[in-house]
Amino acid sequence: MNQRLIELRERTRDGYFARFRQETSPQLIEECEAEGLPWTARRARLTRRMCEAEQVVLEPDERIAFTRTLRDIPDVYAPAELAALTEGRTLHEGGNVNNVCADWGLSISQGLAGRRAVALGTRARAAAVGDDQRIEFIDAAVETIGAVVELAGRYAAVARRQGNDEVAGVLERVPAQGAQTFHEALQSLRMLQAVVWLSGHHHVGLGRLDQYLWPYLAADLESGRLDEAGAEELLAEFFIALNRDSDLYPGIQQGDNGQSMTLGGTTRTGVSAVNPLTWMALRVARDVGLIDPKVNLRISPDADQALLELATELTRKGLGFPQYANDDVVIPALASHGYDIEDARDYTVAACWEFIIPGRGMDVGNIGAVSFPAAADEAIRAGLANGASFEDIVERTAAAVASQVRARTEPYERLLWAPAPWYSVLMSDALEQGLDHGQGAKYRNLGIHGAAAASAADSLAAVRRHVFELKDVAADELLRALDDDYVGHQALRERMAQESPRVGLNESAADDLLVKLYDWLADACEAELGGSG
Repeated sequence: MNQRLIELRERTRDGYFARFRQETSPQLIEECEAEGLPWTARRARLTRRMCEAEQVVLEPDERIAFTRTLRDIPDVYAPAELAALTEGRTLHEGGNVNNVCADWGLSISQGLAGRRAVALGTRARAAAVGDDQRIEFIDAAVETIGAVVELAGRYAAVARRQGNDEVAGVLERVPAQGAQTFHEALQSLRMLQAVVWLSGHHHVGLGRLDQYLWPYLAADLESGRLDEAGAEELLAEFFIALNRDSDLYPGIQQGDNGQSMTLGGTTRTGVSAVNPLTWMALRVARDVGLIDPKVNLRISPDADQALLELATELTRKGLGFPQYANDDVVIPALASHGYDIEDARDYTVAACWEFIIPGRGMDVGNIGAVSFPAAADEAIRAGLANGASFEDIVERTAAAVASQVRARTEPYERLLWAPAPWYSVLMSDALEQGLDHGQGAKYRNLGIHGAAAASAADSLAAVRRHVFELKDVAADELLRALDDDYVGHQALRERMAQESPRVGLNESAADDLLVKLYDWLADACEAELGGSG
């Protein structure tokens, strides 16, 4: 990295840009109530007012523009009104669309003017048949488009006044028009994605960045507008910019914000998707050395060894990524659960690790977790108390897993998403259908993960070994120890823990139980979700 980028990175690390943040954000409830706005229109008004209230921050050495200055996302309903509006429904993580991935390639190539034209075409068809619901959604989406174009225009004007003609020229074109260069594509992506956050959504994934940005880079390299070093400089600045506002993004801890990109894999037609930008993105992520964007690398048995070695350099730096996804497992699994094969080949991660289809997925890949130890504990206690065989304990564990799955999924039969007019603009089919992405997305599956499977398998294996095989631990003795949480039973605890088969030691007596746990989870999900879990 050159000195300009090093200084920009250090300012970002040091929190320099936080000095530009405003103390207050727009307040919308009174305004929305006075106008009697419905929910969809209120969400569009949120995007509009946030864009209008953003103060332009453009440092002289920046080439990728946008710094968030608004700290908080305001409500559009008073708490009591929202509770009444959503009574009896399940709101996943607050109800705002999250943990999905836009069709960034479509949005960048069409530009917002192109997306607006699509929306107005759909509105005309809806008006012809008196479809007021679609008209309401399209009007809200068009309002958000206008707000984002105006925000970019204000940035362009400041850049022009500063004499930063390069940035001004880029922002005068994008995101309003379709990008034509790599620089324009990166700037468009930065602005479009930032406004998703401003609109109250979170865990906003970046999708298959090396796929949708490669055509712009390839054209620039071929024409001589850009060389490899220049391209890496722009990409590095884009990566740095993603970290500028990350402390404002929600997550379990700072950095847990879902700004993930997926690299490599196969194309929608099934051929290798690895291209020069795949390699470049890994190099730049390594050299920038910041937490965002996280890297997910899709691989298969024929993956280039040198590419994998490059990926390990990021791990060596302690960045915590890449995560790896095996195309030979994931693609058939998605296809077997109803995903079109072309879409399955196009998978990315929603934010953390859940697989989703860019622009088409409204799946909730993580509605909750099944506690395998809780299932095993329940089965062991009930089984031992009733003089059951180990086989009966195993069956009880499977039933406890299924019961947990049912408890997790039942509320999601009443799932409700808040309207998302701006996010819908960026999706593959929402404007085309005239339906909010939360209502009309192609894929709407649910997913559950299993927690602490190794601990559960170890526990079951220990019970089988000592209570049923060696018979050196009596059932009532173990039950008393469990009731006492092993207080006063330390010797028994050590025997059960240290003298039993364990996962991770290549011992089939434990490993086979681990497999069973996941099989039970999969079977329970299939039963509950009709094959789509």
